[in-house]
Amino acid sequence: MGNCCRDEETIEEIKELKSQLGQKLLILTHHYQRKEIVELGHFRGDSFELSRRAAEKNEASFIVFCGVHFMAESAAILSEPGQVVQIPDPGAGCPMADMADADVVEEAWKELTSLFGDKSIMPVVYMNSDASLKAFCGRNGGTVCTSSNAERAFRWGLTQGKKIFFFPDRHLGLNTAYRLRIRPDEIVVWESNRQSGGVELARLKGARVILWDGYCVVHTRFRPEHVVEMRERFPGAKIVVHPECTREVVELADAVGSTGFIVNYVENAPPGSTIIIGTEINLVDRLAHENPDKNIFDLYYSLCPNMFKITPEKLRDCLREIGGRNVISVPEHVKKDALVALNRMLELPHGS
Repeated sequence: MGNCCRDEETIEEIKELKSQLGQKLLILTHHYQRKEIVELGHFRGDSFELSRRAAEKNEASFIVFCGVHFMAESAAILSEPGQVVQIPDPGAGCPMADMADADVVEEAWKELTSLFGDKSIMPVVYMNSDASLKAFCGRNGGTVCTSSNAERAFRWGLTQGKKIFFFPDRHLGLNTAYRLRIRPDEIVVWESNRQSGGVELARLKGARVILWDGYCVVHTRFRPEHVVEMRERFPGAKIVVHPECTREVVELADAVGSTGFIVNYVENAPPGSTIIIGTEINLVDRLAHENPDKNIFDLYYSLCPNMFKITPEKLRDCLREIGGRNVISVPEHVKKDALVALNRMLELPHGS
């Protein structure tokens, strides 16, 4: 039997299992999933949208999260008692999340609070992080954020007269700080492998934003020369990129925003538009497929290998053993503190 026939049989079995489980099942799919996985989900979205879905009261006994591990972990934290959260492949991790070890962050926090006091620093952790770091923020008055609401999270912390300690993505943090018109001399990068983060005390004192030195391997593949090349190839095209890209790329783009923002940007563009997108290739390819009246191209081919680990076969196997395969478990003491930080995120005021 050819691969095509096997794939069709797998997808048909998934549809049958979905039908059998009915409202007891909720499949959440991230925008970066391959097309066939997205089409099998109940909801698609970016990490913020899917967090809200996981937090909503629903009849589902089983939540299957088609994304990477930290997303499924957050869903497990936000889920109702009795709900079971599963992931088709527990090996679908995130290199950026691994760049911020909880013990190393704690050591940095102790050093910073010994200098300035814990009342003068607000920890803000990106969703792309381990549950223990979300719990750390919950215990210390901080919040979680996604690329959709990073500005609101920063503004919330800064209006309380505090420095922001943001981890793990330095590029999202830097781009967010610039959007809030924070001066370059008020932003420092804490290098976790250097004493005192490699930052002089005078600079730390003057900093309003302290950034961890992590980054996204998918979005840092985009380079300024890619933007220049695409502008030459497609004069008049609009270029939209994700805020995990470097500052140099963001400055050359026409628009910047989360995956949800990028989806809306494309959908709202006039027919005939040419749009160059700097984000994960599966989303770009799907937007091109779903918007045939527009010319959609990738800024540069960049695949997230961890998102790509979720296959129809693994989703099928998860549904075959619903409630028992690859269940996400978060220790209660971690879940309790992490839930505080995640709820703060969901309650952040909207607006600019």
